[in-house]
Amino acid sequence: MPDFFQRVLHPEWYHGHGRQPPFFEGWYYKLVNAAEDARYAIIPGVFIHADPGRTHAFIQVLNGSTGEAFYHTSGSFEAAPDAFTVRVDASHFEAQHLRLAVDDAVGTLRGELFFEAPQPWPVTVASPGIMGWYGWLPALMECNHGVLSLDHTIRGSLEIYGQTIDFTGGRGYIEKDWGQSFPTGYVWMQCNHFDAPGISLTASIATIPGVGPVRRPFVGYIVGFLYDGLLYRFTTYNGAKVDRLVIDDTTVTWTLYNRDHELKIVATRASGGLLLGPRRTDMHLRVDETMQAVLEIELNAINGSRKRRLYHGHGRNMAMEVVGETGKLLKP
Repeated sequence: MPDFFQRVLHPEWYHGHGRQPPFFEGWYYKLVNAAEDARYAIIPGVFIHADPGRTHAFIQVLNGSTGEAFYHTSGSFEAAPDAFTVRVDASHFEAQHLRLAVDDAVGTLRGELFFEAPQPWPVTVASPGIMGWYGWLPALMECNHGVLSLDHTIRGSLEIYGQTIDFTGGRGYIEKDWGQSFPTGYVWMQCNHFDAPGISLTASIATIPGVGPVRRPFVGYIVGFLYDGLLYRFTTYNGAKVDRLVIDDTTVTWTLYNRDHELKIVATRASGGLLLGPRRTDMHLRVDETMQAVLEIELNAINGSRKRRLYHGHGRNMAMEVVGETGKLLKP
């Protein structure tokens, strides 16, 4: 079995070996075909309950075009101890590949996809992934996060509930979460469809219960904007600040800055579907996710009081969740 050091440096691996309940882990595959008229999220995972009879594996499916959501349950879950290789019954999931083989009362899923030229969030000893140095405190965090690929191309096709969809030439994104529960309130957004390929945004802000002996709640945020081969990071742990955050029924307006850069986000919400998310007692959090949100984003370089625009553009096919007690995220 890999030691703690190896597991931290591989956020993509399954982290549930030896963990006590409650515990969940799930991987999120975002899939958009080349014509951009088919948008899906495929989410395999497992929830470990104190009652073994309520422990189960699952595959969730969100049709991002219609808002329909489906939840397939399974008693069979296998994960390699030293690689990202996960099986839910006959379905198979990896960082650069998935194969669906589901035929149950909910419906039928079949097919195989390959993900080419993935771009994971960098992992170093000082900052093991998107969690930064918090990655070294996984047991103290309510929810841990990993980004396996900010952007990649897709090859292959899937049969989803009787409809065959060719995803070849489309774009995808992969992330994951693990821990005990989703936060009580958070905003999450992801977009990798801009005016040019290779641009991607992943951003989240959430209420964190706290770490260490004095567990004071705080607001934590992790934002990465991939542009022109560089990943611009605005996070709690690297000293970035939130200048503005406004959340209303139609829009999330968010401005962050650090010593060298400023990022302005205006995300327009859209209708979506209801997924199931983890609480400590079960998979019963209702998560409203859209895959049809749109985005306006601006990246500026800062030099003293002067700003120089590096990028301004619009994103589409954006996945977005605004969940729970979001008022606690706002600046007083």
